[in-house]
Amino acid sequence: MARVSQAHLDARRRQILDGAARCFARNGFHATSMQDVLREVDLSAGAVYRYFSGKEELIGAIVGEVLGAIREAFEEAAGQTPPPPPDVLVPQVLTMVLGMGRRMGAGDESAFPRLMVQVWTETLRDEKLARLMHEGYDAVRGAWVRTVVAYQEAGVMRSDVPAEHVARTMIAMAQGFAAQRALFGEVPVTVLQDGLRALMSMDADGAPARREPAEAPAGD
Repeated sequence: MARVSQAHLDARRRQILDGAARCFARNGFHATSMQDVLREVDLSAGAVYRYFSGKEELIGAIVGEVLGAIREAFEEAAGQTPPPPPDVLVPQVLTMVLGMGRRMGAGDESAFPRLMVQVWTETLRDEKLARLMHEGYDAVRGAWVRTVVAYQEAGVMRSDVPAEHVARTMIAMAQGFAAQRALFGEVPVTVLQDGLRALMSMDADGAPARREPAEAPAGD
C-alpha cells in the first residue's frame, strides 16, 4: 500500500477543521453534531475520526486556532515601528482578524465574529481553554503596552495614564466591535475608524479640540 504523504495528511486535517469551523459559525458548538461535520466535509466517519477522537477534541482545535489567529493579528499590528495612531491601528487589527477568519475557512466576514463569540463562551466552561485564552491575552496586552509606551515617548499621547490601561481599552475596542458584528450584523470597519477619530479629536476638558482656521488662499 502506498504511503500517504504528510502533505496529504495536513490537507485532510485542514479540510476537516475548515468544515467544522463553518458548521460551528452557523449553528454553534453544541448544536452542531459530528454528523453535521461529516456532511459538511463530505468524508466518512472513519476518515474524520482518524484525526479527531470526537467533537470535544474538534472544538478544542478550533478554539486554539481562533485564539491563535486573534493573537497573531494583535501582535503583528503592535509590532509596527513607528506604530500608527489608534484610529488606524485598532481598525487595522480588526481587518486582519477578519481576513484570518476567511483563511481558516470560517466563511464570510460575518461568520468569523460569530465564531469568536462562541469561542469566548466556550472558554468559560473549559479550564484548559480558559488558560489558553489567558496566556494569549497576556501576550497581546504586553505587545500593546509597548505600543502605548511608544506613543507616550513620542509625545503624541498623554503620559499620566498607565500604558496598560490604554492598551486594555484599545484591545476592548477591537473585541467589542467584533462582538457587535456578531450580534447585530456586518458593519464596515470604517465605522470604528471614524468613531475613534472623533473621540481622539476631544481635548482634555471633553470639548472638541480647537483648530486653527484654514488660511485663505492667496489673492482672496
